[in-house]
Amino acid sequence: MFNQWFPNVRMEDMITATNETLYMTLVSVAGTFVLGLLLGLLLYLTGPGGLWANKTLNWITASVVNIFRAIPFIILILLLFPFTDFLIGTIRGPQAALPALIIGGAPFYARLVEIALKEVDKGVVEAAKSMGAKYSTIIFKVLLPESMPALISGITVTAIALIGYTAVAGAIGSGGLGDFAYFYGFQRSNFDVVFICTILIILIVFIFQFIGDAISRKLDKR
Repeated sequence: MFNQWFPNVRMEDMITATNETLYMTLVSVAGTFVLGLLLGLLLYLTGPGGLWANKTLNWITASVVNIFRAIPFIILILLLFPFTDFLIGTIRGPQAALPALIIGGAPFYARLVEIALKEVDKGVVEAAKSMGAKYSTIIFKVLLPESMPALISGITVTAIALIGYTAVAGAIGSGGLGDFAYFYGFQRSNFDVVFICTILIILIVFIFQFIGDAISRKLDKR
């Protein structure tokens, strides 16, 4: 029955493409979480009233974040070709998509981190200050734990965006379901392949959303 409805779909190729999409998504989410968290902390801490309030540094950080957020992802991939080739040694394949995915996702997540940190009760931070807590203690024992549910929700949203980015990256040969849907589905008029790739991407999004929501609820102490 399956072969009758989807005659051009080869399961082994679909499994390979799905694994490539999952690889790109998981690695880029990890990289985005680290880099985005650092940028978000820097935005928050150097902002007005922050622990490291510094107008110049805050402006520079915000400018970098805003510039990279404003660049369409497909253009960002092209702009990063020289850097990607230097770092990875190729501009094709799942690994070659990682620099653009991380650099494209981190600024987006950084703003979500900044918003999450601003929602932390300032009274808790002031109480920690009055007790003589070091800045590192305030960051790792107060700010991050208190904002963790929002941080997880933010990285979940970012992960879903990154799944979409992997599909876009497929248009230039990064591998994954986007690549497979475009080159082996659309260009060959095999729309059954495009359909199955779409279903698999939707399933991956649902899985990431479910896991992210479950972790966020578990961490939320309210």
